[in-house]
Amino acid sequence: MGMAFAIGIVLNAGFVVLEVVFGLFGHSVALLADAGHNLSDVLGLGVAWLAVILGRRAPTSRFTYGLGGTSILAALFNAVFLLVVTGGLTWEALRRFFEPEPVAGKTVMIVAACGILIKGLCAWLFSAGRGHDLNVRGAFMHMAADALVSLGVVAAGGVILLTGWHWVDPLTSLVINAVIILGTWGLLTGALAMSVNAVPPHVDLPEVRALLLALPGVEGVHDLHVWQLSTTETALTCHLVMPEGHTDDKWLTEAVAQLTARFGISHVTLQPECSAPTEAHLAVTHNY
Repeated sequence: MGMAFAIGIVLNAGFVVLEVVFGLFGHSVALLADAGHNLSDVLGLGVAWLAVILGRRAPTSRFTYGLGGTSILAALFNAVFLLVVTGGLTWEALRRFFEPEPVAGKTVMIVAACGILIKGLCAWLFSAGRGHDLNVRGAFMHMAADALVSLGVVAAGGVILLTGWHWVDPLTSLVINAVIILGTWGLLTGALAMSVNAVPPHVDLPEVRALLLALPGVEGVHDLHVWQLSTTETALTCHLVMPEGHTDDKWLTEAVAQLTARFGISHVTLQPECSAPTEAHLAVTHNY
């Protein structure tokens, strides 16, 4: 899969240069808007690739969870960067409505058509691994969506070529920017939530508590925490009140297997206790 990331990064980086050159030459803010979007794709693919590499590194005495958490920081950077670029392109598109410039519709169509081919090829490269790797699945979906955006730019170039309506170009730019912002907003809020150790959206905390309480010998659960170690790895820690004590390792293995199967929690730490916590303890630790 590393080769797929390398090819995807090279193809998208080359396409960014192509769009910038012909966007400036053809006076098309739609192409420039798509170039800004594709630049974020290059960064996104690079981050996904880096996350895969760092995620394979063993923990150290200083980074005891490994370096998978860097993928969260990178996702946050990508989201902020993309919003800043999109904001600048939106300002330019609005200016073009009041100060229109001739747009080379044929050039726009040809360059955007190249984008459809490149994005389609990249989506195909990532299609094989999308079923078992969230990073790869995200790359596949992003490339497939971008192919549709390039199709919209081709359509705008065709309209300009047939009608001479140059205002279609900034309008297309605004539509592309709106799509980018909608997609990026989820990335931004998700990265922010991960950075402050929020419960992942795919995990229902009351259901996790119910599963733990249903385990043999468990009469209470406290100090339950679920958070993401990286964009692909979820962790859980909690205390289990077990008056008769912990049974055996088989019980623990089965409990971890249930949490992994139902909620995708791969890093589990369970601490059995023979007695319930005092009210003073709960006041300090916040019993979630």
